Amino acid sequence: MKPAQPRFLPFAVFMAFIAFDELVRTLIEYGFITLEATALYYLYPLKTVVVGYLLYRYRKVYYELNFKELLIIPTTLAVSCVGVLVFMLWVQMDWTLGASAPDPGFNPRLLPNAPVRIVMALFRIIGAVLVVPLMEELFWRSFLIRYIIDKNFENVRVGTFTWGSFLLTIMLFGAEHNYIYAGIMAGAAYNLILYKTRSLVQCVLAHAVTNLALAIYVIFTGKWQFW
Repeated sequence: MKPAQPRFLPFAVFMAFIAFDELVRTLIEYGFITLEATALYYLYPLKTVVVGYLLYRYRKVYYELNFKELLIIPTTLAVSCVGVLVFMLWVQMDWTLGASAPDPGFNPRLLPNAPVRIVMALFRIIGAVLVVPLMEELFWRSFLIRYIIDKNFENVRVGTFTWGSFLLTIMLFGAEHNYIYAGIMAGAAYNLILYKTRSLVQCVLAHAVTNLALAIYVIFTGKWQFW
């Protein structure tokens, strides 16, 4: 097994689910198929389970994830604060490119009954807080940021800085998100954590804190576009 696969495949599968979702939405919009938009909500639990399984399957390969680093309490507290700051900036930077209407996001209140709404919201939170931070940080700040420096990325120490890898990863990280400028900001923040701490798990923590704060904010304000 090539060393890139465990770090690339979960991300690729995650993006494939998003691409399929966008394709179906486009087909609905142009009248090629008839389907309630909320039917696509049920892809999220499947996406969470599949990507979560891949991360679990490859867990022994992720040598760069050392959870004992979270026991360095001053660093962990500081990184958590950065995660909250990224959230606070994110909800103020709800700018998209072009004149298209904003994505309505994931609104569980549109689902048919309370048990379904609760289960789907829980899957959304679990995916955002546990699965996505691991999956994205392994891809962006373990694999790609080092691969840009050297195709034999395992020869590059985690947290190695070059301007090229820094700029390219934050731009691509931004492009991955609907709110591209907020994505660039978040990518830069997580990259800086990586350079400062040389700890991938601290990047995962910051990302998880951001997503948890965002989930709480969305649920209490009903601003579903951020989901």
